[in-house]
Formats: sequence, structure tokens, C-alpha cells
Amino acid sequence: MENDYELIKLFQDGDKASFDRLVRRHLSNTVGFFYTITRDKMASEDLAQDVFFKLYKSLKKFKFQSAFSTYLYRTNLNTANSWFTRNKWKKLLHLDQILNQQTNDQSVEKEWLNKELWDAISKLPKKQRSVVIMRIAEGLSYKEISVVTGMSEGTAKVNFHHALNRLKGVLNYE
Repeated sequence: MENDYELIKLFQDGDKASFDRLVRRHLSNTVGFFYTITRDKMASEDLAQDVFFKLYKSLKKFKFQSAFSTYLYRTNLNTANSWFTRNKWKKLLHLDQILNQQTNDQSVEKEWLNKELWDAISKLPKKQRSVVIMRIAEGLSYKEISVVTGMSEGTAKVNFHHALNRLKGVLNYE
């Protein structure tokens, strides 16, 4: 079985089927990443499709200076940040709809808390939001975050700490 490096090299040499194998290898993790953020299966699949479309266009120029997984995380993160920016008003409307439902169902309550959290995360400054997404949605270590973002581990920790303090304030957990 070929590794990511070999599949990308084959793709760069004109083997289109190698890109399909690369997509199959990373699709479920990519969809899962977006599902953690959106809690919407269709939106998660659409965002994953956007990521792989971007990769299809850009992998011809991939220079192998970092691992493909790092490149994929960056693409996921940029796509998530764009989604947050594009969909703020839609998310607020959805939160209002959940709030107006008259039910004691715990799953709705849990959904509300999750939506409230991701709405608060979407309002964080970009660096803080990126670090929080990678820590929460992907479970990356600070070292892995530093590789993906290009910031130092210390800077990643500081951004995460500041983000948590902001989130605690916004969500009234102080």
C-alpha cells in the first residue's frame, strides 16, 4: 500500500486514480473534523468536498516540505475559518430556533450547549479559534499545532489559554 507521499507523487506524475486513493484514506477523518464543528452531516460532507477540491487543484504544486497530514490540517482549518465567517448569521438563526423549541429533551439541551460553544468559538480571534479547533476537534498536541500553524508551542499554549478564558467569560463559566 502506498503512503501519502507516494500517492501525491503519482498524482503529480498524472495518475488521477492515486488522488482517489488519497481521498479515500483521509475522507472519513476530514468529514469527522467538520462534523465536530457543524453537527450537520450534509454540511460536513460539503466542507470535506471543498477541501478535496482545493487539494486536487493545489497538489500538483505540493513541494513535500511538510507532511501531507500537516497540509491537510491547514486546508481543513482554513476551510473551517471561512465557514465560520460565511455562516455566522445562519448559525445565529439556528440557535434561535433551538432556543424557541418548548421541550425538556436532554438531547436538545445538549445540542443547544454545543451550538452555543461553537458560536462562541466562531467569535474568537482567528489564531485563538484555530488553536481551539485543532485541540478540540482534532485532539492535536501543542507540538502538532505548532507544526500546522507555524507558531511556537508556547504561542499555541498562550492562544489556547486566552481562548479558554474568553470562552469562559462568554459562556458565563467564570
